[in-house]
Amino acid sequence: MKNDSFYKLPKKLFFDERYKHLSISAKVLYALLLDRKSLSIKNNWVDTDGNYYLYFTNREAKELLNCGSEKVCKLFKELERVKLILRRRQGLKRPNIIYVYRI
Repeated sequence: MKNDSFYKLPKKLFFDERYKHLSISAKVLYALLLDRKSLSIKNNWVDTDGNYYLYFTNREAKELLNCGSEKVCKLFKELERVKLILRRRQGLKRPNIIYVYRI
C-alpha cells in the first residue's frame, strides 16, 4: 500500500511521569485529536487569541474508539486532568470547542 496514513502517538505519553498513568484509550484519543488539530491548522481555525481549536464530538470518538458514551467522557476527562486538552462548552447542542496542547 502506497498511501498508508498513520496517527502520531508521542513517546512522552509512555515515558513522562505526568502521562504514564493515562489509559491506552486516552493516549489513542490524544493521537486522534492531534491529527484533527493539524487539519485545523491547515484550515486556519484560530480563535481571537491566536490559538488553534477543533471540533471533535463524543459521537465521533465513540465511533472511532468503538466504545460507549461513559467511556468517551472518562477519556476526555483524563486528558483534561493532565492538561493535554481544554474543552469549552458552547451550549445549545453545539459541539465543544477543543484546544489540544503539546506535551
